[in-house]
Amino acid sequence: MYAMTCAHKEYPFGTRLKVTNAANNKTSECIVNDRGPFVGGRDIDLSYAVAKEIGLIGSGTGRVYLEVDGRDTSYVKKVTLQSSGKTGPFAIQVGAFTDSINAVRLKVALRLKYGNVYILEAELKGTTYYRVRIGNFDSLGSAVSTAEQLGQEGYPAVVMQADTRI
Repeated sequence: MYAMTCAHKEYPFGTRLKVTNAANNKTSECIVNDRGPFVGGRDIDLSYAVAKEIGLIGSGTGRVYLEVDGRDTSYVKKVTLQSSGKTGPFAIQVGAFTDSINAVRLKVALRLKYGNVYILEAELKGTTYYRVRIGNFDSLGSAVSTAEQLGQEGYPAVVMQADTRI
């Protein structure tokens, strides 16, 4: 809330943006660290700190101009291969949560760009985990390629054998 951050549907995590309020020409810089907004007609969701700096607190929404100002590459994630087999199907796990709402939120964000996003429930030591996965891929190469793209966008990606029971 008080960090100079924002949510955007497409820019990779770590993208630095210069945001200018079209009504008053005030500018601020922020970094993309989340996906959203998921409201029609809106392209960016600013933290309170950024919105306050450019004078959008009273109105709550407004027209802004965006300018890409580089990228913090520390947001890029490495791909992990967890599969010992070379034959598919393969899946990419992008997140695991104990709160189903967080899993659904990630699924919605990933569906903006990727197909076949699903949530797999698994119980481990009495705790239910909601695993967000993309797949299934017939070849390891196509799974790794998609996982590398996810990593470049800032998502942790683990390539694994797909659970064929689903």
